[in-house]
Amino acid sequence: MSDKSPATVDPLIALPDQAVITLHGRDAIAFSQAQFMNDVGALADGEWHWSGWLTPKGRVITLFALLRRDPETLWLVLPDGGAEAIVQRLRGYLFRSKVRIGIDEGRKVGGRFAEASRARGNAFDDDGGSVELDLGTGEHPRSLLIRGELDAAGDDDAVARWRVADLQDGLPRLVDTEREQWTPQQLSLERLQAFSVKKGCYPGQEIVARTHFLGKAKRGLALLASGSPIAVGSDVTADGNSLGRVMSVASASDEHVALAVLPLERPQAALRVDGADVVEAPLRGGLAR
Repeated sequence: MSDKSPATVDPLIALPDQAVITLHGRDAIAFSQAQFMNDVGALADGEWHWSGWLTPKGRVITLFALLRRDPETLWLVLPDGGAEAIVQRLRGYLFRSKVRIGIDEGRKVGGRFAEASRARGNAFDDDGGSVELDLGTGEHPRSLLIRGELDAAGDDDAVARWRVADLQDGLPRLVDTEREQWTPQQLSLERLQAFSVKKGCYPGQEIVARTHFLGKAKRGLALLASGSPIAVGSDVTADGNSLGRVMSVASASDEHVALAVLPLERPQAALRVDGADVVEAPLRGGLAR
């Protein structure tokens, strides 16, 4: 039997970059259904899924976990900050909709490299004081906790490991330069079941649906591992030819990974980034919700 204390095993990691946006009011679901790329109407109270907001040209502005707490309350959990700018942009589309949109400054987000206590799949657990999400991917369990106060110390290395795990699971982390650059298909967001091609209109829906139904998706994500840090925007080459570029990176200790948008059909040749050899690794499955 292990002699480690519960406080030593699977500690809670404070994730300061993550923010919670709330949408509340009688039109919250209708407004979200008209704006976001996944089918909000398919969620029951107590369920969540991955979603995002697109430009009219079908480029991803932001990605988030969308939680339906009740028929008039939705939460957007943004992993990459920028919440204030997103709130201001969303308010510009309210018109006469009966919805209040704001940042819940009183909610903090933390994570554990451990199986969720009660949440399973796309059903989150809500005990009134805290909300738990299951982010497990088979052999790689993770869970997210949202509450007013977190018993978690700042740990830069743990936050870095969390970001590495996100990329390994195929969840792009968007820095500002990569917003409004990529379509959902180019980010392989079908792996996360993060967008719908069947629900009604939303910004960018026509482009997303056309790409899907006409089979025009030519590029997708590739997970790259390197012996040294990789920079966002770096060119990925094979045999001296440019294939695509890096759009998301993470490093923790001696582990350096990146997500690059590359052709789905490409020659089986050694890949290089900024002159250094990189190895393509399989994306882990199981994060779809």
